[in-house]
Amino acid sequence: MNVKVIATNLCSHRPNLEHELQDLEIDYELVIAEEHPEVIEKYGIRHSPNLVVDDEVIFRGQPSEHELREFFAGRQH
Repeated sequence: MNVKVIATNLCSHRPNLEHELQDLEIDYELVIAEEHPEVIEKYGIRHSPNLVVDDEVIFRGQPSEHELREFFAGRQH
């Protein structure tokens, strides 16, 4: 499973999303949107943060802890 957090440099929600993923023991890659304009175009990024799993945007904006747990329940790390 390939998990990416795509966020702006100043996104105030990013640390919380990263913390939640760490609590769930989900390995992820952080992609700073300003440093990767091709990613913004590829995924149609307009808000921050975004959670991309296996090349599909799963959440745009900050998901709740419950939404994250439900999505990742039973998935391989």
